[in-house]
Amino acid sequence: MSTATDYKTGLLGWRLQAARELAFVGRQEELAVFNAALYGNGCSVLYVHGPGGIGKSALLRRFTQEAEAVGRPVVKLDGRMLPASVAAFEAEAGEVLRDDRAVLLIDAFEEIQSLEGWLRERFLPRVPMGALVVIAGRFPPEMQWQADPGWVGALKVITLRDLPAEETHALLDSCGVADELRESVLSFAGGHPLALLLAAAARNGARDAGTVLCHDAVSTLLDQMVGEVPSAAHQKALEICAHAYVTTEDLLRAFMPEQAGMLFRWLRRLPFVESSSLGLFPHDVVREGLEIDFRWRDPQGHAEMHERIHEHLYEKVHTVSDTDVVGAVGALLYLHRDEEASSAFYSARTEALVEEGFLRAGDLDRLCQVAAESDGEESAAAAVFWAQRQPEAFRAYRLVETGEPVAFFAWLTLSDPADEEIAADPVVASVWAHARATAPLRAGEHLAVGRIWGIPSCLRATPAMDLMAWRAVGNSLRSERMAWSYIAMRRPNQGIVECLRRYGLDEHTERPIVDGVRFTLFTHDWRAVPAQAWLERLSRVPVSVGQFPSAKLAVLSRAEFAEAIRQALRQMSRLDALAASPLTRTRLITERGGADPATTLRDLLRQVIDELGEDPRSVKFHRALSATFLNGAPTQEVAAERLGLPFTTYRRHLVAGIERVCAELWHLELYGTAQDQKARD
Repeated sequence: MSTATDYKTGLLGWRLQAARELAFVGRQEELAVFNAALYGNGCSVLYVHGPGGIGKSALLRRFTQEAEAVGRPVVKLDGRMLPASVAAFEAEAGEVLRDDRAVLLIDAFEEIQSLEGWLRERFLPRVPMGALVVIAGRFPPEMQWQADPGWVGALKVITLRDLPAEETHALLDSCGVADELRESVLSFAGGHPLALLLAAAARNGARDAGTVLCHDAVSTLLDQMVGEVPSAAHQKALEICAHAYVTTEDLLRAFMPEQAGMLFRWLRRLPFVESSSLGLFPHDVVREGLEIDFRWRDPQGHAEMHERIHEHLYEKVHTVSDTDVVGAVGALLYLHRDEEASSAFYSARTEALVEEGFLRAGDLDRLCQVAAESDGEESAAAAVFWAQRQPEAFRAYRLVETGEPVAFFAWLTLSDPADEEIAADPVVASVWAHARATAPLRAGEHLAVGRIWGIPSCLRATPAMDLMAWRAVGNSLRSERMAWSYIAMRRPNQGIVECLRRYGLDEHTERPIVDGVRFTLFTHDWRAVPAQAWLERLSRVPVSVGQFPSAKLAVLSRAEFAEAIRQALRQMSRLDALAASPLTRTRLITERGGADPATTLRDLLRQVIDELGEDPRSVKFHRALSATFLNGAPTQEVAAERLGLPFTTYRRHLVAGIERVCAELWHLELYGTAQDQKARD
């Protein structure tokens, strides 16, 4: 019986070992470091760290095989099974102190991290030369290791990261994942080994490329990578970190003002959270897992969090300095990403190759050179013309390493067509022609034209293009009274066209010719689709359901607006007629957010008429309007008779009152309410 049991145990162990060896791919650099140390040509202590599920235990199993293959005795410790005490550690690891050929492998070191100082100062110095110690845990080593000159050369630190693409596909090959299922697996797991294995198992079981990773697999992944969190506040901080572009203490303060600093420091120390100059962000797999889990278990809470983060970031776009606009816009637009467009949002979480700045002395010659090389001499002349005319509109994109400008972007603001500007730039001439023919500017409005020099049209995306796009969006969201915005591009490829369409820009049919090349104009009418409605269109999750219309707003001239007001006053008693008024599709009504636009219009007209009665100077206008439109007089003659006024006097008061109503509502259409204006200021 004993022999049979041993045989079965050996057989199962052999099968498990074979399966693990088959699933182990890559890590050649890490193996090379270990083997060098194994043969006495490297370090004495190898410290491997990385987030849960990244493959530390699998790597230690391979280290065990390598050491045993050359006859080295191996001592294996698992921090999850070992009390965090000096005595327990000494008892389990003592052999490495007595044998200069022993290899000590410590897994899950984060569970006994409290022993790190003792291990460094007391235990490891007693290890004989020739022995090798490998420490594997989630957290990087304390700074004291690097601060001590004695450990230079004796310690090697390796950060274990995701598998590269080739090794990722090799792992999927070993799991037998069908080709048609790989895209869905990779979209979730990337190069994270544990996530790949879980997603592969779920997809293979479902045999459906569209199947969402099962919640049991997500739960397993989060247990392994994240583990238990200390409190509900820590859980909320994790959820915010997973949903937001990058997380700052300022963002956490919007949710938990008293604990923001403590929670930010906690997030910063987590092994699966990385940092950039803009803030903290989690490993992609953790981000996706937390998002899937939160949406599944609390969809309402997830939607409320999305709304609060959006409100905070939208306000931030309007309040940050000009230098910080690009980062703020990137954070806001990340909330409106979709699966197709999410790959465009890569620059904000890493250190970009280029940085944005204003024009400097000497940049004019470089601008002329870049514009001529990318677009031609006529375009270069236009660039220099605008740089001299609106230097504050220009941004240069410089290589971080050298400071050399490689691209330029101008956001030209124009309120009146000037002959010299039209003559200098065919793009601007075409813009004015389009605006006049489609929906002319109204009093106090302006348009903007984005011009790009130095980005080859063959490129789908670059860090500089990300920064330019976010600069254009930021300028648009922060601008007051902007009617139109245009982006001009020379022969954009299909990838760029699709990207700009996702930003809600329409292709203009007329294409200006510069240097014999047709430019494409991408345009947006901010009066027809205001900022909030535009953002909602970018998102699969509405900013505020029902608040903003999906259809474009009506953009009326002042004469058209006044005629619509006169018509609406005559129809105040008929909601069905008011429902057909073009006013119901204007900013005047839609920004008030009522469920029924016709009722909102009627109530607004009544409100303006009533307010005229509060001013002694306009009481006579109020009385004429009330008698005619509010109190049901069948004719104007009857209204005059009820007021005890001569008909000509009544008519004069009525006409003046209608003009006052038109003027007041026109001001609201252009500028919003006093409260809205104060909020924007």
